[in-house]
Amino acid sequence: MLTILEKSGGGPVGLNTDAASVDEEAETIEEVYEPYLMQLGFLDRTPRGRRGTDLAFEYFGIKRTSAQRILFE
Repeated sequence: MLTILEKSGGGPVGLNTDAASVDEEAETIEEVYEPYLMQLGFLDRTPRGRRGTDLAFEYFGIKRTSAQRILFE
């Protein structure tokens, strides 16, 4: 989750890009991590890719810039 929030600015980011960033198989992320993060309300899957929610930014104490908010909401 921190990779999406910090390195990708909250996203959207593709599954394969995210998998390469954390050195994990894409299938593992999709089948194990994503359902849990979505259940917590930290992750949204969009046609453009995965993106962190406002709740995720708040929980991890990462500030979202106003440019990010405008682009991705």
